[in-house]
Amino acid sequence: MRKTKLAILEAVHETAVGLHEAGVMDQVTLREYVEPQRQARDHGAHQSQKVKAGRASMRTGQGRSNDEVEAALAARRAGAAERS
Repeated sequence: MRKTKLAILEAVHETAVGLHEAGVMDQVTLREYVEPQRQARDHGAHQSQKVKAGRASMRTGQGRSNDEVEAALAARRAGAAERS
């Protein structure tokens, strides 16, 4: 599924670039199309890096359990609510 989605997105991108080169799509429209794709790709890479780091910390015994994470987040939310 993922490879198919990437292939489709790549084909759409190539089409957009081709339309721009043919003068059918202006630079602003191309930029408006490309920027959200770049942001999504960057976000995906960031998420992958976070997951890899989390898995590595769990393997070395440095990770936190789900309950510990939930408790820490609840404390942060409570602190933020008090400051509001």
